[in-house]
Amino acid sequence: MTETPAKAAAKDPRLPPRWFIRTFWAIHRVVVRVTGRRFGLWPPKGDRWGTLRLTTIGRHSGKTRLALLGYYEDGPNLVTLAMNGWAEPEPAWWLNLQARPDATVELADGTRKVHGRAAAGEERDRLWSRFQQQDADGRPIEGYAKRRPNGTAVVVLEPRT
Repeated sequence: MTETPAKAAAKDPRLPPRWFIRTFWAIHRVVVRVTGRRFGLWPPKGDRWGTLRLTTIGRHSGKTRLALLGYYEDGPNLVTLAMNGWAEPEPAWWLNLQARPDATVELADGTRKVHGRAAAGEERDRLWSRFQQQDADGRPIEGYAKRRPNGTAVVVLEPRT
């Protein structure tokens, strides 16, 4: 017996309205900027992800663009998801990073130059699994990810000299 769309949707985790998500991240950006990174950026700890501020160059404008992202560490690399608040379109920072992979990240303990790329194959599976384990607040990442029709890129930010 097949499920009705209403029953299938009931199993999906709920998201706050899009305006709320956008407002939250806008306020978060202001807090990081106004406090000079003293608040709003934190390292991953145990099963919790951290936050970083990514600086990319706009693929069309050539201007500096900033984004706050959740991440965890995988050896010397930083790993994040190109999820755009689980909305359908790709996040602008990911499109910018694909066009110009060299970027800068600001962490709670300093700044690093990085080179971004999408994880693929077994590496992607391993990193995706780790994000699932680190989602300690109990929300199923798979339920959010299936809202995105084209999948969610696992982005690796590798150190560069």
